[in-house]
Amino acid sequence: MTGTPERIGRYTVAKELGSGGMGEVYLAYTPGGDPVAVKRIRSDKLDPLTRARFEKEALIARTVIGTNRVARFLDADPFADRPWLAMEYVAGRTLLACMEEDGVLPVPLVASLGALLAEGLSAVHAAELLHRDLKPQNVIMGREGPMIIDFGLGAFMDAAKESLSHSGMIIGTVRCMPPEQASGHPKVTPAADVYALGTVLLYAAARHYPYDGVAWEAVAMQVANPDIGPDLSGVPEGLGPLIASMLAHVPEDRPTLGAVAQECATLLKSAGMAPADARLALIARTAAGGTPDAAKEALSPSFEKLLEDQIRLLDDAGPDSPLDGLREDAEAAAQPDATESDDAEQSEPKPAPGEPVMPPNAEAKAEAKAESMAKAAAKDRSLRGRIPASKRIADELRAEYAIDAAL
Repeated sequence: MTGTPERIGRYTVAKELGSGGMGEVYLAYTPGGDPVAVKRIRSDKLDPLTRARFEKEALIARTVIGTNRVARFLDADPFADRPWLAMEYVAGRTLLACMEEDGVLPVPLVASLGALLAEGLSAVHAAELLHRDLKPQNVIMGREGPMIIDFGLGAFMDAAKESLSHSGMIIGTVRCMPPEQASGHPKVTPAADVYALGTVLLYAAARHYPYDGVAWEAVAMQVANPDIGPDLSGVPEGLGPLIASMLAHVPEDRPTLGAVAQECATLLKSAGMAPADARLALIARTAAGGTPDAAKEALSPSFEKLLEDQIRLLDDAGPDSPLDGLREDAEAAAQPDATESDDAEQSEPKPAPGEPVMPPNAEAKAEAKAESMAKAAAKDRSLRGRIPASKRIADELRAEYAIDAAL
């Protein structure tokens, strides 16, 4: 496809999987041949502070553990001309596609979906992160059950409000957005993801959202209005109380993810189903139409050549991930004098037993400091010239506002 890049970071691009208001998603491969999903973010409306926050969240996102429900965050470069992130590739249809093609789910399968997704979000929250954009399009019904994707984009979700009006993004997003976010509050809590999960369960049970409208502005106004309750028509009786509580207007009135999972378990017990059996039934239902897997399509000889070229470039590519260099920059900035101090101490000769302790040798100190500076310069070159986010931001802001660097 015209405009599709050959490579993004160290990943070789095979094909475009989709596009939307946030950017394009590509099927790509590591130099070793593993498939990954790479999302290249729109570069417009992204200021230095947004990029810096994405840098921080991307570093944390790689530490999320304890769940099989979140596509693994693999890599990112928040300071590329077009910021990108790489996630585990998950084969399957989106929950949205499943509902459109096969119809709504019965109560036990909605309960199974809720319990599994609540576990995934709990792991994200345990890492002190939020998803911020959970919706039926961001849940893939894979071979092992539901998987949450687009995790790691949270830092971009609070970009300029004008970005909400991009075609193809806002309708799906605002329909699943909690009132506090629709009202323009920049800071949200884990209760925001609980609300979004409620909209996902509502769509799975009744195939509609809590609020609807032609224009995104009209939907946002309904969501933010405490006098307009969510539309729960078509929701089976057993699910009504749970979904209604998750869609409460006030964040503090919503249940915790643990409480959501417990209520889903109660619904399964009432239906006479064990959680493991319900998960298998959910997989059988959502995979009934076949599980699309773009990674199983035959690759062209020209693409295989690109992969071979990428392997040959590995030796000169520097760190495997741009985040590796960013992490080392942050650690060095946090302890600027540690290396210099350690090197200086190691460079000074220690007195032999019984000898008087002599004053520090100024020449030896100077040599140690020079050696330390040389090491720092070599390290800087190995990181391909990257500098800490704080300096990058300051430099960009000075350039933008023409502020004298001496001030």
